[in-house]
Amino acid sequence: MSEQGYTVPTPIQAQAIPVVLGGRDLLAAAQTGTGKTAGFTLPLLEILNKKGAGRTVRCLILVPTRELAAQVQESVRVYGKYKPLRSITVFGGVNINPQIQDLRRGVDIVVATPGRLLDHVQQKTIDLRHVEILVLDEADRMLDMGFIHDIRRIIGLLPKQRQNLMFSATFPEEIRKLAGTFMRDPQLVEVARRNTPAELVAQVQHPVDQSRKKDLLAHLVKENNWQQVLVFTKTKRGANRLAEALEKSGIEADAIHGNKSQPQRTRVLKRFKDNELQVLVATDIAARGIDIDELPHVVNFDLPHVPEDYVHRIGRTGRAGSSGEAVSLVSFDDRPLMSDIEKLMNRKVEQRVIAGFEPGNPLHQQPRVQDQRRSQPQGGRRPQHSQRPQHNNQRRAENKNPRPPHATQKQPEVQQQPQRQPFQRPYHAPQPGPVSRPTGTPAPAPRPKQAEQRRQVPALFSGQRRPMG
Repeated sequence: MSEQGYTVPTPIQAQAIPVVLGGRDLLAAAQTGTGKTAGFTLPLLEILNKKGAGRTVRCLILVPTRELAAQVQESVRVYGKYKPLRSITVFGGVNINPQIQDLRRGVDIVVATPGRLLDHVQQKTIDLRHVEILVLDEADRMLDMGFIHDIRRIIGLLPKQRQNLMFSATFPEEIRKLAGTFMRDPQLVEVARRNTPAELVAQVQHPVDQSRKKDLLAHLVKENNWQQVLVFTKTKRGANRLAEALEKSGIEADAIHGNKSQPQRTRVLKRFKDNELQVLVATDIAARGIDIDELPHVVNFDLPHVPEDYVHRIGRTGRAGSSGEAVSLVSFDDRPLMSDIEKLMNRKVEQRVIAGFEPGNPLHQQPRVQDQRRSQPQGGRRPQHSQRPQHNNQRRAENKNPRPPHATQKQPEVQQQPQRQPFQRPYHAPQPGPVSRPTGTPAPAPRPKQAEQRRQVPALFSGQRRPMG
């Protein structure tokens, strides 16, 4: 702790560490960037060290993303530098064989994502029967990502007698329900109101048209001389396109998302931490896994559809007591999302219009053509595109004009029967003489039986009495 410069614990650490050391289950919620990782890493290292190092997995830490797994494992390595305990990370996107070899050598602490951990369970390369401490870090995020079934399956593989710790930035009701299924009388620690960002993060929103967001972001980076900016987008393709657009503008930028391999993501993240990369464009996969000391700026290029994700995004700045700024680019379609975010935080985000990027009326915000036509004064000239053809009778009824005299005169009938006669001739009527078919062959003569039937047809209706029976 002395080497890391830690002298005074944060509020979450001061309340959580004694509970963990006492062996009780813990349900802790605090703002992002307040030191939750050290809140459970320090006491579990102390507990495991008392029994010495072993070859079985005694502590399992579940996290939602690969980046967060690497971050937690780094904290375990740094804080346990002078302890004989061994720890590894287990996550997908990389070769599983090195992880299998590390597990065979024996480890005390495993930091894992649920999916890859179940892969090891299926291959029988990990033994979870000796786990003493289970930690769910960023539990709400794991629920949002659909890991609830995997988590319950993993819990079913663990010993019933164990200590359970659950840490989260937000604290929805689903977390309480999940905790009630496997935790025993947990101690509740909540150092701040739910779903609130750190007070040291200055928040501002810039209204802008959707088509000009890229230009505005490049303008802000260059005009304010931002050297380290984390930008969040909704989609992976959008992240790639934005990074390419910033590169064309002369800004060193790269993207990180789930479609990139883990070595690529690790390489890009390292460049960003070493200040070799000016802008890092990321999806929400990195919202919980990037821990950078004194990250000055976070930009929401696209607002998240889940308001809680906004808190996690801007929590990447203003960490460990440092200040930061969170900027959101808000188009007309983003206004409902920003309203939901403000309701969640119970505060208004300052709105600031950048000169030269004032938002205009989007197409769907403009009044319809019919409304424009109705709002014009009588006698005014209507635009050409707003005139629609009307039926003659409807137009005369609206104008109340009588029918013109020439329209009431009966038009002479045109005798077109001779011209239409060939097309109205019955198909079965025989023609006098041979008739050529489309193939050039003469039409066959009517069969005698059919002709006899035609001659007998009038006799059926000649009035003669038919015998009964």
